Amino acid sequence: MRKGLAILVVMLVGLAHAGAQIAKDAVDLVPNGKGWGVEGKVPKGTEAVAKKAVATNGISYHGGPVMRANVVNVYFIWYGNWTNGPKASDSRTTVNLMDILFGPTRGIGGSSYFKINSTYSDTVGHPTGNISLLASTNNNYSRGKLLSDSDIQSIVSGAISSRALPRDANGLYFVLTSSDVAETSGFCTKYCGWHTSSIMGGTDIKFAFVGNADRCPNSCEMQTVSPNSDSGADGMASIMAHEAAEAVTDPDLNAWYDSAGNEIGDKCAWKFGPITGVLGQHAYNQTFGTYNWLIQTLWENARGGGCDKALGGIFYSQ
Repeated sequence: MRKGLAILVVMLVGLAHAGAQIAKDAVDLVPNGKGWGVEGKVPKGTEAVAKKAVATNGISYHGGPVMRANVVNVYFIWYGNWTNGPKASDSRTTVNLMDILFGPTRGIGGSSYFKINSTYSDTVGHPTGNISLLASTNNNYSRGKLLSDSDIQSIVSGAISSRALPRDANGLYFVLTSSDVAETSGFCTKYCGWHTSSIMGGTDIKFAFVGNADRCPNSCEMQTVSPNSDSGADGMASIMAHEAAEAVTDPDLNAWYDSAGNEIGDKCAWKFGPITGVLGQHAYNQTFGTYNWLIQTLWENARGGGCDKALGGIFYSQ
């Protein structure tokens, strides 16, 4: 969700509920993967559970699957010109920050933070909280600098069909665009990233879009003086954590969300909990792989629910 939009949505929700009488046959909204709810149909095969909308801690289960594999595989598609980033700007300049964040060693996967996802289950089981980067590929503006949602899907499909990346039902494919690329359905004005899924070659493929936050720092960066001295990459890191958690707990947009269509990242958008330092002065709240990060909180489905109950290296299981 876009930073300014998060505040606006809260205000509008309050106005919409003030003095209003809900319609007798009104239905809950469903997520669109971009940070807000829309009217939609109950997905086929989930009608019975969705009719109950099993609620636990301020969020409800609607019958769809979660990503339960021991490790969710992450794939990066670096779209555009990434010659100059995202890199750490100290002596470790050869290190890609996103590779560190989703790396197999001391990255976000398996952390107390990402194990919040294990508090969400479907009818079979729950996510483990493990996620790791498996492969990356580059795309040199194959569809230009003005991308639609369908272009993002085509970029993912092309990477798979060309065998640049494997076809993986247990994977999450990130299309990461450089700062000179626009996503025309609302990047920077309505959202900073989004996730969804689509059947590609008979496989349910989960994918996400995240653009370089430097394209619109006022909308998609919490601080321009960031922990790793790369405001675009640090801004993207929080957005990618948001989308990854939602993809794990609501991969097909039919599992876990609230009555407004908000998923576990949306419910805590632009909330960071306790931080070290002062915002705008390299502030951070997480440390992964010896690097510090300012990562938004996630909604925990335990102990009544909340946004910051698993920070500080403490994880509370359900």
